Amino acid sequence: MKNESQNIEFKESWRDEYLKWICGFANAQGGKLYIGVNDSGNVCGAKDCKKLLEDIPNKVRDTMGIFVDVNLLTSDQKDYLEIVVNASTFPVSYHGEYHYRSGSTKQQLQGAALTEFLIKKTGYQWDSTPIDWIGIDDLDKESLDIFRREAVRTGRMSLMDVECSTHQLLDKLGLLDNGKLKRAAVLLFYRYPQRFITGSYVKIGKFPSGNSAELLYQDTVEGSLMIMADRTIDLIYLKYLKASISYQHDVRVESFPYAREAVREAVFNALIHSKWQDGIPIQIRVQDDVMYISNQCSFPSDWTVEDILRPHRSRPYNPLLASTFYRAGYIESWGRGIEKIERECYNIGASAPVYQIKGDGFTVKFDALRVNVPQNVPQNVPQNQRIEEQILTLIQDNLSITRTEIAARLNVSVKTIARKIKTMSNVVYVGHAKGGHWQIINPNKQ
Repeated sequence: MKNESQNIEFKESWRDEYLKWICGFANAQGGKLYIGVNDSGNVCGAKDCKKLLEDIPNKVRDTMGIFVDVNLLTSDQKDYLEIVVNASTFPVSYHGEYHYRSGSTKQQLQGAALTEFLIKKTGYQWDSTPIDWIGIDDLDKESLDIFRREAVRTGRMSLMDVECSTHQLLDKLGLLDNGKLKRAAVLLFYRYPQRFITGSYVKIGKFPSGNSAELLYQDTVEGSLMIMADRTIDLIYLKYLKASISYQHDVRVESFPYAREAVREAVFNALIHSKWQDGIPIQIRVQDDVMYISNQCSFPSDWTVEDILRPHRSRPYNPLLASTFYRAGYIESWGRGIEKIERECYNIGASAPVYQIKGDGFTVKFDALRVNVPQNVPQNVPQNQRIEEQILTLIQDNLSITRTEIAARLNVSVKTIARKIKTMSNVVYVGHAKGGHWQIINPNKQ
């Protein structure tokens, strides 16, 4: 008998794990798996051949949805099996895993290799696959209005281009396939995409400076990509960052430690390039001295971090998401996003961000511009005050300040603030948790 090769595999006895080999043959060029033959190609015989003649085709059908021919052969009065597997025209998975026959080995496809395999087999990118469970009438009006507004405002589309029916607009954007919505349309314009695409949201957390894992507070931004793009940046700059205050000719100037347009570009790139099918949200970790923006990704197999730092042609993982964001004026084209991020950092005097690829994760690390990093304790709070005195000073300045905001200003946990306030006899919170205010009690006043 011939030696093992791209199309031939020998096994002395049957095990259900060999279904993975059948999956690998189907995804490659097809092949034959022999049961009852040793590695040298000599027939040693297989047990329970008659039972396996029935069991193997059923297991292949039930786990992979394909059919194989199983033949009973005999050599020197020893029975063995020949399993003939045809090459499949569509991707075949075994319990969600994609295996592939390469040479005389079987490989499980993951990451960029899996993406390229699926694209080759189906002709579809992940975001261009048509879906059946959502129709055009289910899309969110606010999300569509945001796109129309931004596309016209930035000049990427004319008023005439967007003043049309939703069906016509989606068709112009390439988001329909024979009248069905593509997966990109759901992410872009459906109000609750996380119902069908787990993890399709943005998670933001505020942490103390340094390597502390203590979470001060957090938010989740949900909705369509249009809504997330519209709200995430404002939330970061209104709630998570403190500006340094200066005056130029009696004009108050607020300066943030991170270039807004650079952070905006990084967040938008994460939204469109994220490998959403992994079910992991975009995660933004904000500290006074550093910010991390992370998302799942699938870079082309021939790319490295160094490649994205050099001029390169655009090869988006989700081309329909990228195209729609470009039409809305949210991103640059021609692979210039990294160039824009670094230019915006340079404009405020900050260092260029650091990029990291680890497995399927991509992270952008922004270092704060040191002169714009506000002190943990406001200037009107003396550094030698006890924390109770610092809390009182903040409350005197703002009777509506929350415990969470106090914790962030003093760079301690909310639990610490709550515990300290319980020991203070000179402040009391009046009203409901939302909408109430602090009242300062003068202990000398009868």
